[in-house]
Amino acid sequence: MSTDLIMTKLLMLPGIIMALSFHEFAHAWVSDKLGDPTPRRQGRVTLNPLAHIDWIGFLTLVLVGFGWGKPVQIDPSYYKNRRRDEFFVAIAGVTMNLILAIILSIPVKAMMKAGFGASDLTYNIYMMIFYAVMINLVLMIFNLIPCPPLDGWNIITQIFKLDRYSWWYKVYQYGMYILLALILTNVTDRIITPLVNLILGILF
Repeated sequence: MSTDLIMTKLLMLPGIIMALSFHEFAHAWVSDKLGDPTPRRQGRVTLNPLAHIDWIGFLTLVLVGFGWGKPVQIDPSYYKNRRRDEFFVAIAGVTMNLILAIILSIPVKAMMKAGFGASDLTYNIYMMIFYAVMINLVLMIFNLIPCPPLDGWNIITQIFKLDRYSWWYKVYQYGMYILLALILTNVTDRIITPLVNLILGILF
């Protein structure tokens, strides 16, 4: 692994940790606010990365660009309106990633206008924040893909009441294999890359 690649990975680490932690925290916080005590009992209503990081998923995300956090467990039986509240919980993570990307884009734009300065430190800080914006967008769009076990599947399930159909359970059962096939055939890249570039163009 080259020195440049190692440096790039190091600069991406804060963004990866932030994106994963805030994403899972958002799921836990919304479920907690909707009356479900499960995330709080399991210590998930926190921004502490150690509560949310799955170390295997984290390492694969750093090394190969595909990974995952520790899923937040919920108990929908506590919700007053199950379908509505499951939708809110499902969309919470990607909404948090979008908010982070927008907020972090502000200092990036400011640094672009001001110039990076002569020091490597200033440039590295700029790249670290820029990577954080990009990683949050990638995580958001990836999770919006309507394939189990991603949030996008839960979102469209609640909107269109897909779980009333018998085929829904078959798709859910084999969802991980379907998702892996989409990743290996670069279908996910064809979805994520143009959308990330589009949003980056809007933000900057």
